[in-house]
Amino acid sequence: MHYIVITGGVISGLGKGTITSSLAYLLKNSGYRVTNIKIDPYLNYDAGTMNPYQHGEVFVLDDGGEVDLDLGNYERFLDTNLTSDNNITTGKVYKEVIEKERMGDYLGSTVQIIPHITNEIKNKIRKAAKGYDIALIEVGGTVGDIESMPFLEALRQMKSEKNDDMIFGHVTLIPETGGEQKTKPTQHSVKELRAIGIQPDILFCRSEHPLNSEARKKISLFTDVKESGIISIYNVKNVYFVPELMEKQHILDLIREIYNADDHEFNYTLMNFVNNIKNPKDEVTVGIIGKYIDMQDAYISHKEAFSHVTGNTGIAVNIKWIDSDKLLKNIDDLRNLDGILIPGGFGYRGVEGKIIAERYARENRIPYLGICLGFQVSVIEISRDVLGLKDANSTEFDAETKYPVIDILPEQKGVKNLGGTMRLGAKNVIIKEGTLASKIYDGQKIISERHRHRFEVNPVYIKDIENAGVIFSGTDDEGIRMEIMELKDRDNYIATQYHAEFKSRPLNPSRVHLYFIKKSLEYKKLKEDKLYERNIK
Repeated sequence: MHYIVITGGVISGLGKGTITSSLAYLLKNSGYRVTNIKIDPYLNYDAGTMNPYQHGEVFVLDDGGEVDLDLGNYERFLDTNLTSDNNITTGKVYKEVIEKERMGDYLGSTVQIIPHITNEIKNKIRKAAKGYDIALIEVGGTVGDIESMPFLEALRQMKSEKNDDMIFGHVTLIPETGGEQKTKPTQHSVKELRAIGIQPDILFCRSEHPLNSEARKKISLFTDVKESGIISIYNVKNVYFVPELMEKQHILDLIREIYNADDHEFNYTLMNFVNNIKNPKDEVTVGIIGKYIDMQDAYISHKEAFSHVTGNTGIAVNIKWIDSDKLLKNIDDLRNLDGILIPGGFGYRGVEGKIIAERYARENRIPYLGICLGFQVSVIEISRDVLGLKDANSTEFDAETKYPVIDILPEQKGVKNLGGTMRLGAKNVIIKEGTLASKIYDGQKIISERHRHRFEVNPVYIKDIENAGVIFSGTDDEGIRMEIMELKDRDNYIATQYHAEFKSRPLNPSRVHLYFIKKSLEYKKLKEDKLYERNIK
């Protein structure tokens, strides 16, 4: 089995996930069977209960796993569906070891970090890698963190056991001062890695500009990494430019040399996609109405879905991040938008601002896309303004609301544990014929989309809401839970209970995001035409 381990040094946030994903793309498109594994050293069992401000988006897999956002990167670059086994956390490892100890599996041994924890880590890695030619392993955090030490020790052991071929790649920072690229942080970071018994084979050097030859030679001298193994990852405008950047530095040749593997022809499937991103034909400005806008990674899958649309259509998407709470004071930020997206979220803060944004889009016939909470916000706003149920709300936000148009799912009542207990993962959605949703999904009657929610449209109010001009054009298998809503008099308004952004891929973008951007461009051109006519008159 071949493994490529990607560690990080100097500081966090250097883009290990993008680098790992890009390398996985290059290897897969060279004919290898490839998978990705993310190691997260935190004690949480998974990412499900973590605040987006601390950790960014919680990504949901088909099997319902709530995982690190990097698994979203992996799925998009590999164009594949991963499982919860591909995300290993300290919490998962310790839970497994403690349960085995309680069952007597260790036969009375004193349970220790070495060998019991490290053995469990190796077991989980090998389980996730089974059936593939190459598994890329990204280790979260930075070298030197106490939390990641057991994982690095386990990986060191895997290399020393010589049962597997191991390549170690290390991501470091090359800061620039006075126009000079400084290599000292990289030298110290590699020294830290070597102190625990790991010599990197490849260095991914993050910098503002391409790495110059002087810096490259100096790094090689002080780290014992060949110059051919020093890969310059300088700033680019879009993450989908990174595979080409790496391929041009012959990283595939380097890996084949280390593994003593045969040549595989590389198929650059993203060529036209990347060209569209570099040279867009049109542009729209859409507002994302959220409450985590200072941490845009909280909505990274939406950003990526828009990149996928651009790569397939040539329509660039200029995102305007709008704090929903600010809309309570004035709505100026909503003016001059070509489209409005309200993403998912939890908690009451920011909801009333989202309701204002949805009403503005509905009343001004601006293209609108609501996702999860955005779907529920649509139901609440229409119930209040069109049905006249002024106090309509979700029981998530007001348990005593007079009109609970959004209510907790029956199976969620009485649930006390927050982690992994929502309606999660891939579920079937049944689409009604003759609807806008049917058009968007090319007449498919059944689609599979990922979910993450505890609340639903209250069945008691469905008929009244439909009488207000709403079409629930998608439901669950039983026809009980509403999944898609649209308006009878509109073709540029769609909202979904599911998270379509989680299954968006570069060459197969989310259907609702694609449709939303196309309608936003139509709306923009219509505004321009009317302005032109007004000026002529």
